[in-house]
Amino acid sequence: MNVNQVLQSTLSPDASIRNNAEQQLLQAAEVDFSAYVSTLAHELANEQAQAHIRSAAGLALKNSFSAREYARLRDLQLRWRERVGAEVKTSVKSLALGTLASKDSRAGQSAAQFVASVAAIEIPRNEWPELMPALVANVGEGEDHLKQASLVTIGYICESEDTELRDSLVQHSNAILTAVVQGARKEETNPDVRLAAIVALSDSLEFVRTNFENEGERNYIMQVICEATQSGDSRIESGAYGCLNRIMGLYYDKMRFYMEKALFGLTILGMKNPEEDVAKLAVEFWCTVCEEELAIEDDNALTQAEGGTELRQYFNFARVAAREVIPVLLELLAQQDEDAAEEDYNISRAAYQCLQLFAQTVGGEIVQAVLGFVERNLRHEDWHWRDAAVSAFGAIMEGPDEKMLEPLIKQALPVLIQMMEDTAVQVQDSAAYTLGRICENVSNAIDPQTHLPPLVRSLFTGLSNNPKMASSCCWALMNLADRFAGEPGAEVNDLSAHFSDSITHILRVTESPDGDAPLRMAVYEVLNAFVTNAANDSLPVIAKLSDIILQRLEGTIPMQQQIVSVDDRNTLEEIQTSLTSALLAIIQRLEREIKPQADHIMHVLLQILNSVGAKSSVPDTVFATVGALANALEEGFAKYMDPFAPFLYKALGNQEEPALCAMAIGLVSDITRSLGGLSQPYCDAFMNYLLLILSGTSNGNQLRPAILQSFGDMAHAIGPHFEKYLSVVAQVLNQSSTMTLGEGAFEMFDYFISLREGILDAWDGAIVAMKQGKADALRPHVDSIIKFLHLISQDPNRSEALLRGALGVVGDLAETFPGGEYGDAFRSEWMAQLVRDVRTSQEFSARTKETARWAREQIKRQGASGQGSQLS
Repeated sequence: MNVNQVLQSTLSPDASIRNNAEQQLLQAAEVDFSAYVSTLAHELANEQAQAHIRSAAGLALKNSFSAREYARLRDLQLRWRERVGAEVKTSVKSLALGTLASKDSRAGQSAAQFVASVAAIEIPRNEWPELMPALVANVGEGEDHLKQASLVTIGYICESEDTELRDSLVQHSNAILTAVVQGARKEETNPDVRLAAIVALSDSLEFVRTNFENEGERNYIMQVICEATQSGDSRIESGAYGCLNRIMGLYYDKMRFYMEKALFGLTILGMKNPEEDVAKLAVEFWCTVCEEELAIEDDNALTQAEGGTELRQYFNFARVAAREVIPVLLELLAQQDEDAAEEDYNISRAAYQCLQLFAQTVGGEIVQAVLGFVERNLRHEDWHWRDAAVSAFGAIMEGPDEKMLEPLIKQALPVLIQMMEDTAVQVQDSAAYTLGRICENVSNAIDPQTHLPPLVRSLFTGLSNNPKMASSCCWALMNLADRFAGEPGAEVNDLSAHFSDSITHILRVTESPDGDAPLRMAVYEVLNAFVTNAANDSLPVIAKLSDIILQRLEGTIPMQQQIVSVDDRNTLEEIQTSLTSALLAIIQRLEREIKPQADHIMHVLLQILNSVGAKSSVPDTVFATVGALANALEEGFAKYMDPFAPFLYKALGNQEEPALCAMAIGLVSDITRSLGGLSQPYCDAFMNYLLLILSGTSNGNQLRPAILQSFGDMAHAIGPHFEKYLSVVAQVLNQSSTMTLGEGAFEMFDYFISLREGILDAWDGAIVAMKQGKADALRPHVDSIIKFLHLISQDPNRSEALLRGALGVVGDLAETFPGGEYGDAFRSEWMAQLVRDVRTSQEFSARTKETARWAREQIKRQGASGQGSQLS
């Protein structure tokens, strides 16, 4: 392989040449990885090579150690450890470190990335002890380009998400700090070096906790960062404010001295900086302060509720600073960019976010300052200030007491509705968003008779008038629908008088398939919200609506033949997904009343499943809709199973699309619950597919909790006929119950709980099924069930749903074997304590406590057959 030629080809604009070159590199890496990395490292270090070739070599090296999937990343790292000899490793690492000194900055950057990749493997195993000292020495003694490359390397190492590396970096905190602080000092004359140091310092802050505990070291670090905020280089100043943000989030308890001495003034000065990037990060500093203080308040409230006394320190930074910070934020609201896209994050939007957080943190104390600003600017001739006034009012809708806000809102609502017709669309948009905030947070201030008619009318008018404000209008309408729904199943609610006109308006806006796609999707979401929250008197309108939606959905099927581009396909999928979602909402609201349209619905949905492409996202929504129809029709759904089953089986077997496969597993539960015994002819196929998924390496564990729940639903549905599956299901459940939650594995907690809940669902289904004359088939598994219940009783990681499931199993098991043959287990202290813990808890719902009471009664009857119970 001519490495120069191949590397050159990886940069080719011709995709076929580029892909061919990349395949050659992959093949070379597979054949002899040691020679591969050695060759590329020499090419990266070759000062005679062309700059773009060196960059390509560095990129290929980095890619040899990079993967999105964790398992693949570990395989690549193992390849370095096992297939590259010590001598080659030493040579390659030496070449990479040497390349940091290259005057070719791109080669130095590539070398930095490669060094960080190897460091992630070797630092946790202490296999490259000379790396950190070498980088520190480079920063202290090297030329500017070497300093910069070495600091960039430290930054890459510190920003890694590799858990093993992050854990091991703590022991290198002194070396890291020595390098980055030295580079970040005001005495450093090269701004590029100083910037690299500030970035690396920000990335390293998590690992220098020990140093931050030392007052002298902490003072020096804070001095260096504060000086950097005044460097005169906007890049360095932005980086310095970014450091302060991270420090406030990590070390709030150490910040009181620095806030009083410097940070109040520095950050307010930074917020006024004419460079937007600097000002945004100074504003974000106060966002971090508010977020941290809100979190502390929540933590302390939870600690006190649990009877604890160790509270986190709370300094009221936001409350103390509000008088100085709020006026600056209000001024910044008026620095809108009229050409900004919806997703652009500019200084005005940063100020709005910060004002929201201040309102949540300091509550009513913010109201007077904001009201004064609103009153001064609401009629301003410049739209920027009118918009800022409207936005400021909306920003304080969460935090202050509702009783304080209600009279202000009642006074403001007519003005806000009027401003939906402002000459500037930006003001119209902000008025719509503010109305949405009011609907979301203080809906009691809206009088259904006085305010609701003009409010609904203005939002729908805004929805039609300008796409720029459509998303805000849609969001406000969805909040309005949620807040004025009344009690579930009410005959009439506050929406009733507006329901029919609203649906007509929505249908008119969504009528054209050539309209604005994001707008159409948002308006269909409004439709779903209105349908979901409709009172019973609106059901006839919804029934007619179902015919219109079905007609539109059916009309999209021939459009599959007209697709000529990716954009065409995306547009069609968006329309089909939105219409199917609307149909889903209609079915869920009409419930059994959907039966007259059921044949037509299934006919259309089957046609769609038969026509969409392999990678389409539409089947996900179709399956959800089929599940809703099955729930509504119950046994009446059976006649659709034969034509639908092949699509369901195909999805269950499609492990390359885990989202669709998960949806199909949930649909198995829906169908078996709905059909009951009529689902039996399909259970062999269901079971085979579910077991096949569990045996797979890619999605088996991820989908396991849902599969176990499906086992339980299947057992409940077919009763004693579940016996044929019992032994294999028991084997899966016993295997699943051996999983434990490792220390510190917080990211696995939710999965762990849902897995155990799935195990209990499956066992409970099996117990109830075997109770019907097949109890003997269950006997070989009773000890395993009791052992698992004992495990749950001793484990502090328990949710309410998990405990309710456990007690459900206890009660059903006792009811299945009433003769006392398992009396020792039912009379055990751990089982008595399990029931007692749930019955006496003040936190659990009435449903859970009722399950505990019922389980206690079953245990008492069990105990009566033996020697009495220890339950109290």
